[in-house]
Amino acid sequence: MARHIRKGDSVEIIAGEHKGQVGKVLKVIPEKDRVIVEGHNLAYKHVRPSQRHPQGGRIRVEQPIHISNVLPVDPKTNKGTRVRFEVGSKGEKKRVSVAGNEIGAVGKSKSKK
Repeated sequence: MARHIRKGDSVEIIAGEHKGQVGKVLKVIPEKDRVIVEGHNLAYKHVRPSQRHPQGGRIRVEQPIHISNVLPVDPKTNKGTRVRFEVGSKGEKKRVSVAGNEIGAVGKSKSKK
């Protein structure tokens, strides 16, 4: 099923502690209907000393947010908007905001080799 949010989209958070803030989607987790937004919903993770973290200690990591709590940002209005899908004259599928502004094309995901 097509998702209204894709990796790299700018989204507005519409619920919770970070309501009203805008961020970039780092990862979409379709199995759990969640997204990870850059710089939001941070939690502390306690890490042991390792090559990557020689001192160990506490680091901040982004936690997933439910996909229903974010909206894609319309590039013309810079506000969160609901999205619908349209098929263009050449048969390409596009994501379009309610106001009619194109948010992005929907392409097939690249398969991993």
